[in-house]
Amino acid sequence: MTSLRCWRALLPALAAALLLVPQTAVAQDPTDPAAPPRAATPDRPSYDVTLRSDDDGSRWTGRQTVSFRNADRTPLRSVDIRLWGNGTDGCGAPDKPSPIRVGSVAGGIPRPLTVDCTALRIDLPEPLRYGARTSISFDVSITVPDRVHRFGKDGAHRYLGNALPLLSVRDAQGKHLDPDVGLGESFHTLAGDFRVVLDHPRALRVPATGTTTRRAGAPGRTVSTSVARGARDFAWAAGPFRSRTVTTPGGVRLNAYWTAATSPEGVAVDLKDAVGSVDEFGKRFGRYPYGELDLVMSDNLDDFGSMEFPGLVLLWTEPEGSAVVHEIAHQWFYGIVGNDQFASPWLDESFAQYATELYYREDTSTCWDDHGEWPSDTAAVTRSMAYFADGHRSEYGQVVYRRGSCALHDLERLLGGTEMAGMLRGYVRDHWLGVATTADFKRAAQSAAPHDLGPFWTEHRIH
Repeated sequence: MTSLRCWRALLPALAAALLLVPQTAVAQDPTDPAAPPRAATPDRPSYDVTLRSDDDGSRWTGRQTVSFRNADRTPLRSVDIRLWGNGTDGCGAPDKPSPIRVGSVAGGIPRPLTVDCTALRIDLPEPLRYGARTSISFDVSITVPDRVHRFGKDGAHRYLGNALPLLSVRDAQGKHLDPDVGLGESFHTLAGDFRVVLDHPRALRVPATGTTTRRAGAPGRTVSTSVARGARDFAWAAGPFRSRTVTTPGGVRLNAYWTAATSPEGVAVDLKDAVGSVDEFGKRFGRYPYGELDLVMSDNLDDFGSMEFPGLVLLWTEPEGSAVVHEIAHQWFYGIVGNDQFASPWLDESFAQYATELYYREDTSTCWDDHGEWPSDTAAVTRSMAYFADGHRSEYGQVVYRRGSCALHDLERLLGGTEMAGMLRGYVRDHWLGVATTADFKRAAQSAAPHDLGPFWTEHRIH
Protein backbone atom coordinates (compact mmCIF):
# COMPACT_ATOMS: atom_id res chain seq x y z
CA MET A 1 0.00 0.00 0.00
CA THR A 2 1.52 3.33 1.03
CA SER A 3 5.15 4.03 1.92
CA LEU A 4 6.54 5.37 5.19
CA ARG A 5 6.43 8.84 3.69
CA CYS A 6 2.62 8.67 3.68
CA TRP A 7 2.30 6.49 6.78
CA ARG A 8 2.25 9.42 9.21
CA ALA A 9 -0.80 10.81 7.47
CA LEU A 10 -2.62 7.54 8.11
CA LEU A 11 -2.18 7.61 11.87
CA PRO A 12 -5.47 9.45 12.60
CA ALA A 13 -7.35 6.90 10.50
CA LEU A 14 -5.58 4.05 12.28
CA ALA A 15 -6.49 5.53 15.65
CA ALA A 16 -10.11 5.55 14.59
CA ALA A 17 -9.76 2.00 13.33
CA LEU A 18 -8.78 0.90 16.82
CA LEU A 19 -12.41 1.39 17.77
CA LEU A 20 -13.54 -1.20 15.27
CA VAL A 21 -14.37 -4.72 16.37
CA PRO A 22 -11.81 -6.96 14.61
CA GLN A 23 -13.01 -9.69 12.34
CA THR A 24 -11.56 -13.17 12.30
CA ALA A 25 -10.93 -15.55 9.45
CA VAL A 26 -13.66 -17.97 8.51
CA ALA A 27 -13.09 -21.45 9.91
CA GLN A 28 -12.88 -24.21 7.36
CA ASP A 29 -15.42 -26.99 7.36
CA PRO A 30 -13.48 -30.29 7.46
CA THR A 31 -16.47 -32.10 5.97
CA ASP A 32 -16.49 -29.92 2.86
CA PRO A 33 -15.45 -32.28 0.05
CA ALA A 34 -13.90 -29.38 -1.87
CA ALA A 35 -11.44 -28.46 0.91
CA PRO A 36 -8.61 -28.54 1.48
CA PRO A 37 -6.94 -29.14 -1.90
CA ARG A 38 -3.18 -29.41 -1.83
CA ALA A 39 -2.18 -27.48 -4.95
CA ALA A 40 -3.27 -23.85 -5.30
CA THR A 41 -6.46 -23.99 -7.31
CA PRO A 42 -8.39 -23.00 -9.36
CA ASP A 43 -5.48 -21.75 -11.42
CA ARG A 44 -4.81 -20.24 -14.86
CA PRO A 45 -7.92 -18.05 -14.58
CA SER A 46 -9.16 -16.03 -17.53
CA TYR A 47 -11.54 -13.12 -16.98
CA ASP A 48 -13.66 -11.79 -19.83
CA VAL A 49 -15.68 -8.75 -18.76
CA THR A 50 -17.95 -6.26 -20.51
CA LEU A 51 -19.26 -3.28 -18.52
CA ARG A 52 -21.17 -0.12 -19.39
CA SER A 53 -21.06 2.98 -17.23
CA ASP A 54 -23.61 5.66 -16.49
CA ASP A 55 -23.02 9.30 -17.37
CA ASP A 56 -20.34 10.01 -14.75
CA GLY A 57 -18.78 6.59 -14.14
CA SER A 58 -20.54 6.04 -10.80
CA ARG A 59 -22.30 2.85 -11.87
CA TRP A 60 -21.11 0.03 -14.12
CA THR A 61 -23.20 -2.93 -15.20
CA GLY A 62 -22.56 -5.89 -17.45
CA ARG A 63 -21.46 -9.51 -17.65
CA GLN A 64 -18.36 -11.35 -16.48
CA THR A 65 -17.13 -14.80 -17.48
CA VAL A 66 -14.39 -16.59 -15.58
CA SER A 67 -12.74 -19.74 -16.89
CA PHE A 68 -10.31 -21.75 -14.80
CA ARG A 69 -8.52 -25.06 -14.38
CA ASN A 70 -8.45 -27.45 -11.45
CA ALA A 71 -4.78 -27.77 -10.54
CA ASP A 72 -5.33 -30.19 -7.67
CA ARG A 73 -5.76 -33.97 -7.72
CA THR A 74 -8.92 -33.63 -5.65
CA PRO A 75 -12.00 -33.00 -7.80
CA LEU A 76 -13.19 -29.42 -7.50
CA ARG A 77 -16.85 -29.20 -6.54
CA SER A 78 -17.21 -25.47 -5.96
CA VAL A 79 -15.36 -22.19 -6.32
CA ASP A 80 -15.45 -18.99 -4.31
CA ILE A 81 -15.69 -15.52 -5.81
CA ARG A 82 -14.37 -12.62 -3.74
CA LEU A 83 -16.33 -9.37 -3.87
CA TRP A 84 -13.66 -7.28 -2.17
CA GLY A 85 -15.44 -4.04 -3.02
CA ASN A 86 -17.98 -4.92 -0.33
CA GLY A 87 -15.29 -5.04 2.34
CA THR A 88 -16.01 -1.63 3.84
CA ASP A 89 -19.81 -1.64 3.48
CA GLY A 90 -20.43 -5.32 4.14
CA CYS A 91 -23.95 -6.45 3.35
CA GLY A 92 -25.30 -2.91 3.29
CA ALA A 93 -28.87 -2.08 4.25
CA PRO A 94 -32.28 -2.43 2.58
CA ASP A 95 -32.10 1.15 1.33
CA LYS A 96 -28.38 0.97 0.53
CA PRO A 97 -27.29 -2.41 -0.87
CA SER A 98 -23.71 -3.59 -1.14
CA PRO A 99 -21.77 -1.79 -3.87
CA ILE A 100 -20.87 -5.04 -5.69
CA ARG A 101 -23.74 -7.30 -6.67
CA VAL A 102 -23.72 -10.49 -8.70
CA GLY A 103 -26.70 -12.25 -10.29
CA SER A 104 -27.91 -14.52 -13.10
CA VAL A 105 -25.14 -17.07 -12.49
CA ALA A 106 -24.56 -19.61 -15.26
CA GLY A 107 -22.34 -22.66 -14.97
CA GLY A 108 -23.01 -23.26 -11.29
CA ILE A 109 -25.38 -22.77 -8.37
CA PRO A 110 -24.75 -19.69 -6.21
CA ARG A 111 -24.98 -19.97 -2.44
CA PRO A 112 -25.71 -17.17 0.07
CA LEU A 113 -23.01 -14.54 0.46
CA THR A 114 -20.65 -14.95 3.43
CA VAL A 115 -17.74 -13.05 5.08
CA ASP A 116 -19.73 -9.80 5.23
CA CYS A 117 -20.91 -10.28 1.66
CA THR A 118 -17.37 -10.45 0.27
CA ALA A 119 -17.47 -14.17 -0.61
CA LEU A 120 -19.80 -15.99 -2.98
CA ARG A 121 -19.62 -19.77 -3.21
CA ILE A 122 -20.73 -21.27 -6.51
CA ASP A 123 -21.28 -25.04 -6.62
CA LEU A 124 -20.25 -26.60 -9.93
CA PRO A 125 -22.79 -28.81 -11.73
CA GLU A 126 -20.36 -31.75 -11.54
CA PRO A 127 -16.92 -32.28 -9.97
CA LEU A 128 -14.12 -30.77 -12.05
CA ARG A 129 -11.36 -33.34 -12.43
CA TYR A 130 -7.65 -32.65 -12.21
CA GLY A 131 -6.37 -30.65 -15.20
CA ALA A 132 -9.84 -29.93 -16.60
CA ARG A 133 -11.22 -26.46 -17.33
CA THR A 134 -14.65 -24.98 -16.99
CA SER A 135 -16.23 -21.53 -16.74
CA ILE A 136 -18.91 -19.64 -14.90
CA SER A 137 -20.53 -16.35 -15.81
CA PHE A 138 -22.69 -13.82 -14.03
CA ASP A 139 -24.13 -10.33 -14.23
CA VAL A 140 -22.18 -7.66 -12.35
CA SER A 141 -23.45 -4.39 -10.92
CA ILE A 142 -20.87 -1.97 -9.48
CA THR A 143 -21.91 1.21 -7.66
CA VAL A 144 -18.94 3.38 -6.68
CA PRO A 145 -19.23 4.34 -2.96
CA ASP A 146 -19.44 8.02 -2.07
CA ARG A 147 -16.12 8.25 -0.24
CA VAL A 148 -12.53 9.08 -1.11
CA HIS A 149 -11.00 5.63 -1.28
CA ARG A 150 -9.29 3.20 -3.64
CA PHE A 151 -12.87 2.13 -4.41
CA GLY A 152 -14.65 5.45 -4.22
CA LYS A 153 -15.17 8.98 -5.52
CA ASP A 154 -12.92 12.01 -5.61
CA GLY A 155 -14.98 14.93 -6.90
CA ALA A 156 -15.75 14.12 -10.54
CA HIS A 157 -13.28 11.22 -10.52
CA ARG A 158 -14.06 7.57 -9.82
CA TYR A 159 -11.60 4.92 -8.60
CA LEU A 160 -12.47 1.27 -9.10
CA GLY A 161 -9.83 -0.65 -7.22
CA ASN A 162 -10.93 -4.04 -5.81
CA ALA A 163 -14.22 -3.62 -7.68
CA LEU A 164 -13.99 -6.58 -10.05
CA PRO A 165 -15.01 -10.01 -8.65
CA LEU A 166 -12.05 -12.41 -8.48
CA LEU A 167 -11.54 -16.12 -7.91
CA SER A 168 -10.44 -17.06 -4.42
CA VAL A 169 -7.59 -19.51 -3.78
CA ARG A 170 -7.70 -22.97 -2.21
CA ASP A 171 -4.51 -24.76 -1.26
CA ALA A 172 -2.97 -26.89 1.46
CA GLN A 173 -4.26 -24.44 4.07
CA GLY A 174 -7.81 -24.78 2.78
CA LYS A 175 -10.08 -22.05 1.47
CA HIS A 176 -8.71 -18.53 1.71
CA LEU A 177 -11.80 -16.66 2.84
CA ASP A 178 -10.13 -14.10 5.06
CA PRO A 179 -11.99 -10.89 5.91
CA ASP A 180 -11.21 -7.31 5.00
CA VAL A 181 -10.00 -5.97 8.36
CA GLY A 182 -9.91 -2.33 7.28
CA LEU A 183 -6.12 -2.21 7.52
CA GLY A 184 -3.55 -3.05 4.86
CA GLU A 185 -4.67 -5.72 2.40
CA SER A 186 -6.23 -9.17 2.76
CA PHE A 187 -5.96 -10.22 -0.87
CA HIS A 188 -4.66 -13.51 -2.23
CA THR A 189 -5.15 -14.31 -5.90
CA LEU A 190 -3.41 -16.28 -8.60
CA ALA A 191 -2.13 -14.61 -11.75
CA GLY A 192 -4.39 -14.84 -14.77
CA ASP A 193 -5.46 -13.10 -17.95
CA PHE A 194 -7.96 -10.27 -18.26
CA ARG A 195 -9.89 -8.85 -21.17
CA VAL A 196 -12.08 -6.02 -19.94
CA VAL A 197 -14.29 -3.95 -22.24
CA LEU A 198 -15.49 -0.67 -20.72
CA ASP A 199 -18.18 1.32 -22.52
CA HIS A 200 -18.17 4.86 -21.12
CA PRO A 201 -18.96 8.50 -21.99
CA ARG A 202 -16.39 10.04 -24.31
CA ALA A 203 -15.74 12.82 -21.80
CA LEU A 204 -14.34 10.33 -19.28
CA ARG A 205 -10.73 9.24 -19.47
CA VAL A 206 -10.37 5.68 -18.25
CA PRO A 207 -6.91 4.52 -17.15
CA ALA A 208 -6.86 0.77 -16.54
CA THR A 209 -4.72 -2.28 -15.89
CA GLY A 210 -3.17 -3.74 -19.04
CA THR A 211 -2.70 -2.46 -22.55
CA THR A 212 -5.69 -0.38 -23.62
CA THR A 213 -7.10 0.38 -27.06
CA ARG A 214 -10.04 2.68 -27.68
CA ARG A 215 -12.66 3.04 -30.39
CA ALA A 216 -15.78 5.08 -30.91
CA GLY A 217 -18.95 3.55 -29.51
CA ALA A 218 -22.50 4.82 -29.61
CA PRO A 219 -22.87 8.59 -30.11
CA GLY A 220 -20.99 10.39 -27.36
CA ARG A 221 -19.39 7.21 -26.03
CA THR A 222 -16.06 5.39 -26.20
CA VAL A 223 -15.31 1.68 -25.88
CA SER A 224 -12.00 1.00 -24.10
CA THR A 225 -10.64 -2.55 -24.28
CA SER A 226 -7.88 -3.48 -21.84
CA VAL A 227 -5.91 -6.72 -22.04
CA ALA A 228 -3.56 -7.90 -19.29
CA ARG A 229 -1.64 -11.17 -19.17
CA GLY A 230 -0.33 -12.65 -15.94
CA ALA A 231 -2.10 -10.17 -13.64
CA ARG A 232 -3.60 -10.81 -10.19
CA ASP A 233 -6.21 -8.08 -10.31
CA PHE A 234 -7.72 -5.48 -12.56
CA ALA A 235 -8.39 -1.85 -11.62
CA TRP A 236 -9.53 1.23 -13.46
CA ALA A 237 -10.53 4.85 -12.91
CA ALA A 238 -12.80 7.26 -14.73
CA GLY A 239 -13.03 11.01 -14.83
CA PRO A 240 -11.94 14.25 -16.50
CA PHE A 241 -8.25 13.55 -15.92
CA ARG A 242 -5.45 15.48 -17.50
CA SER A 243 -2.88 13.16 -19.02
CA ARG A 244 0.57 12.72 -20.45
CA THR A 245 2.47 9.69 -21.77
CA VAL A 246 6.21 9.10 -21.60
CA THR A 247 8.37 6.09 -22.40
CA THR A 248 11.25 5.15 -20.14
CA PRO A 249 14.74 4.53 -21.55
CA GLY A 250 14.05 0.85 -20.83
CA GLY A 251 10.97 0.87 -23.06
CA VAL A 252 8.14 0.95 -20.49
CA ARG A 253 5.21 3.18 -21.44
CA LEU A 254 4.04 5.34 -18.53
CA ASN A 255 0.60 6.90 -18.80
CA ALA A 256 0.14 9.67 -16.25
CA TYR A 257 -3.35 10.86 -15.27
CA TRP A 258 -4.06 13.57 -12.72
CA THR A 259 -6.87 15.74 -11.43
CA ALA A 260 -6.94 19.46 -12.15
CA ALA A 261 -6.22 20.25 -8.48
CA THR A 262 -3.06 18.12 -8.37
CA SER A 263 0.09 20.23 -8.32
CA PRO A 264 2.13 20.31 -11.54
CA GLU A 265 5.28 20.04 -9.42
CA GLY A 266 4.03 16.83 -7.86
CA VAL A 267 3.12 15.37 -11.23
CA ALA A 268 6.61 16.18 -12.53
CA VAL A 269 8.29 14.59 -9.50
CA ASP A 270 6.14 11.47 -9.79
CA LEU A 271 6.93 11.06 -13.47
CA LYS A 272 10.65 11.50 -12.86
CA ASP A 273 10.70 8.95 -10.05
CA ALA A 274 8.46 6.56 -11.98
CA VAL A 275 10.76 6.63 -15.01
CA GLY A 276 13.82 6.01 -12.85
CA SER A 277 12.38 3.34 -10.58
CA VAL A 278 10.57 1.17 -13.12
CA ASP A 279 13.78 0.84 -15.12
CA GLU A 280 15.99 0.36 -12.08
CA PHE A 281 13.73 -2.30 -10.59
CA GLY A 282 13.55 -3.98 -13.98
CA LYS A 283 17.33 -4.30 -13.99
CA ARG A 284 17.49 -5.31 -10.34
CA PHE A 285 14.59 -7.79 -10.14
CA GLY A 286 13.55 -8.67 -13.69
CA ARG A 287 11.99 -6.77 -16.58
CA TYR A 288 8.57 -5.20 -15.95
CA PRO A 289 6.19 -7.55 -17.79
CA TYR A 290 3.05 -5.50 -18.47
CA GLY A 291 4.30 -3.17 -21.21
CA GLU A 292 2.67 -0.05 -19.80
CA LEU A 293 1.92 1.36 -16.37
CA ASP A 294 -0.78 3.90 -15.47
CA LEU A 295 -0.12 6.48 -12.75
CA VAL A 296 -3.35 7.98 -11.40
CA MET A 297 -2.63 11.05 -9.26
CA SER A 298 -4.75 13.21 -6.97
CA ASP A 299 -4.08 15.63 -4.12
CA ASN A 300 -7.19 14.32 -2.34
CA LEU A 301 -6.28 10.69 -1.62
CA ASP A 302 -4.75 11.31 1.81
CA ASP A 303 -7.47 9.30 3.57
CA PHE A 304 -5.78 6.08 2.47
CA GLY A 305 -2.50 7.23 0.94
CA SER A 306 -1.59 5.35 -2.21
CA MET A 307 -2.41 1.92 -3.58
CA GLU A 308 -0.93 -0.57 -6.01
CA PHE A 309 -2.67 -2.71 -8.59
CA PRO A 310 -1.08 -4.62 -11.47
CA GLY A 311 -0.29 -2.08 -14.17
CA LEU A 312 -1.98 0.81 -12.30
CA VAL A 313 -1.17 2.74 -9.14
CA LEU A 314 -3.26 5.32 -7.27
CA LEU A 315 -1.09 8.09 -5.85
CA TRP A 316 -1.76 10.74 -3.22
CA THR A 317 0.36 13.43 -4.85
CA GLU A 318 1.54 16.63 -3.18
CA PRO A 319 4.01 19.22 -4.55
CA GLU A 320 6.94 17.10 -3.37
CA GLY A 321 5.54 14.00 -5.06
CA SER A 322 4.09 10.80 -3.67
CA ALA A 323 4.81 7.20 -2.72
CA VAL A 324 5.17 6.38 -6.42
CA VAL A 325 8.44 4.44 -6.01
CA HIS A 326 6.99 2.27 -3.25
CA GLU A 327 3.86 1.51 -5.27
CA ILE A 328 5.91 0.72 -8.37
CA ALA A 329 8.05 -1.64 -6.27
CA HIS A 330 4.81 -3.48 -5.54
CA GLN A 331 4.59 -4.37 -9.22
CA TRP A 332 7.34 -6.89 -8.37
CA PHE A 333 6.43 -7.68 -4.76
CA TYR A 334 2.75 -8.57 -4.86
CA GLY A 335 2.26 -8.31 -8.64
CA ILE A 336 5.01 -10.48 -10.11
CA VAL A 337 5.97 -12.35 -6.94
CA GLY A 338 2.62 -12.96 -5.31
CA ASN A 339 1.92 -13.67 -1.67
CA ASP A 340 -0.97 -14.26 0.67
CA GLN A 341 -1.33 -10.66 1.85
CA PHE A 342 -3.48 -11.63 4.83
CA ALA A 343 -1.13 -14.32 6.12
CA SER A 344 2.20 -12.67 5.20
CA PRO A 345 1.89 -8.91 4.65
CA TRP A 346 5.63 -8.44 5.08
CA LEU A 347 6.37 -10.31 1.84
CA ASP A 348 5.05 -7.39 -0.18
CA GLU A 349 5.15 -4.34 2.12
CA SER A 350 8.59 -4.88 3.67
CA PHE A 351 10.09 -5.77 0.30
CA ALA A 352 8.52 -2.76 -1.45
CA GLN A 353 9.80 -0.46 1.29
CA TYR A 354 13.28 -2.03 1.09
CA ALA A 355 13.32 -1.48 -2.69
CA THR A 356 12.20 2.12 -2.22
CA GLU A 357 15.02 2.85 0.20
CA LEU A 358 17.49 1.27 -2.21
CA TYR A 359 16.22 3.51 -5.01
CA TYR A 360 16.62 6.67 -2.93
CA ARG A 361 20.04 5.49 -1.67
CA GLU A 362 18.92 6.02 1.93
CA ASP A 363 21.38 5.41 4.74
CA THR A 364 20.03 2.41 6.61
CA SER A 365 23.23 1.43 8.41
CA THR A 366 21.71 2.01 11.85
CA CYS A 367 18.06 1.42 11.04
CA TRP A 368 17.63 -1.56 13.34
CA ASP A 369 18.85 0.38 16.38
CA ASP A 370 17.06 3.55 15.27
CA HIS A 371 13.65 1.90 15.58
CA GLY A 372 14.08 1.29 19.32
CA GLU A 373 12.35 -1.48 21.19
CA TRP A 374 9.77 -3.81 19.70
CA PRO A 375 6.27 -2.46 20.37
CA SER A 376 5.32 -5.63 22.24
CA ASP A 377 6.66 -9.04 23.21
CA THR A 378 4.38 -10.67 20.65
CA ALA A 379 5.32 -8.44 17.71
CA ALA A 380 7.11 -10.11 14.80
CA VAL A 381 7.85 -9.19 11.20
CA THR A 382 6.01 -12.27 9.97
CA ARG A 383 2.74 -11.69 11.84
CA SER A 384 -0.49 -11.95 9.87
CA MET A 385 -3.19 -9.33 9.38
CA ALA A 386 -5.28 -11.30 11.87
CA TYR A 387 -2.71 -10.42 14.53
CA PHE A 388 -2.58 -6.74 13.64
CA ALA A 389 -6.37 -6.49 13.47
CA ASP A 390 -6.84 -8.17 16.84
CA GLY A 391 -5.60 -5.48 19.21
CA HIS A 392 -2.27 -4.68 17.50
CA ARG A 393 -3.22 -2.20 14.80
CA SER A 394 -0.79 0.41 16.06
CA GLU A 395 2.10 -2.03 15.50
CA TYR A 396 1.43 -2.54 11.79
CA GLY A 397 3.46 0.35 10.36
CA GLN A 398 6.35 0.05 12.79
CA VAL A 399 6.75 -3.69 12.37
CA VAL A 400 5.86 -4.44 8.73
CA TYR A 401 7.20 -1.29 7.06
CA ARG A 402 10.05 -0.27 9.33
CA ARG A 403 11.42 -3.40 10.97
CA GLY A 404 10.64 -5.59 7.96
CA SER A 405 12.52 -3.40 5.51
CA CYS A 406 15.36 -2.89 7.98
CA ALA A 407 15.69 -6.67 8.38
CA LEU A 408 16.25 -6.90 4.62
CA HIS A 409 18.91 -4.20 4.76
CA ASP A 410 20.59 -6.06 7.62
CA LEU A 411 20.47 -9.25 5.56
CA GLU A 412 22.13 -7.39 2.69
CA ARG A 413 24.91 -6.25 5.02
CA LEU A 414 25.32 -9.84 6.21
CA LEU A 415 25.37 -11.43 2.74
CA GLY A 416 27.03 -8.61 0.83
CA GLY A 417 25.45 -6.30 -1.73
CA THR A 418 26.29 -8.38 -4.78
CA GLU A 419 25.15 -11.61 -3.15
CA MET A 420 21.89 -10.04 -1.94
CA ALA A 421 21.12 -8.65 -5.38
CA GLY A 422 21.79 -12.02 -7.01
CA MET A 423 19.72 -13.84 -4.42
CA LEU A 424 16.74 -11.52 -4.95
CA ARG A 425 16.95 -11.85 -8.73
CA GLY A 426 16.84 -15.61 -8.32
CA TYR A 427 13.98 -15.40 -5.81
CA VAL A 428 11.92 -13.26 -8.19
CA ARG A 429 12.76 -15.53 -11.14
CA ASP A 430 11.82 -18.68 -9.25
CA HIS A 431 8.43 -17.26 -8.22
CA TRP A 432 7.67 -15.22 -11.34
CA LEU A 433 3.86 -14.81 -11.53
CA GLY A 434 3.57 -17.39 -8.78
CA VAL A 435 3.09 -17.21 -5.02
CA ALA A 436 5.94 -17.12 -2.52
CA THR A 437 5.96 -17.82 1.21
CA THR A 438 8.26 -16.80 4.04
CA ALA A 439 9.75 -20.29 3.92
CA ASP A 440 10.55 -19.81 0.23
CA PHE A 441 12.39 -16.59 0.94
CA LYS A 442 14.30 -18.03 3.87
CA ARG A 443 15.47 -20.93 1.69
CA ALA A 444 16.61 -18.51 -1.03
CA ALA A 445 18.51 -16.41 1.49
CA GLN A 446 20.10 -19.42 3.15
CA SER A 447 21.34 -20.68 -0.21
CA ALA A 448 23.28 -17.41 -0.60
CA ALA A 449 24.68 -17.40 2.96
CA PRO A 450 28.01 -18.94 3.98
CA HIS A 451 26.65 -19.90 7.40
CA ASP A 452 23.42 -20.75 9.18
CA LEU A 453 20.93 -17.85 9.20
CA GLY A 454 18.95 -19.26 12.13
CA PRO A 455 20.24 -16.65 14.62
CA PHE A 456 19.49 -13.86 12.13
CA TRP A 457 15.87 -14.95 11.71
CA THR A 458 15.48 -15.22 15.48
CA GLU A 459 16.95 -11.77 16.17
CA HIS A 460 14.78 -10.15 13.52
CA ARG A 461 11.67 -12.13 14.51
CA ILE A 462 11.19 -13.67 11.10
CA HIS A 463 9.49 -16.95 11.96
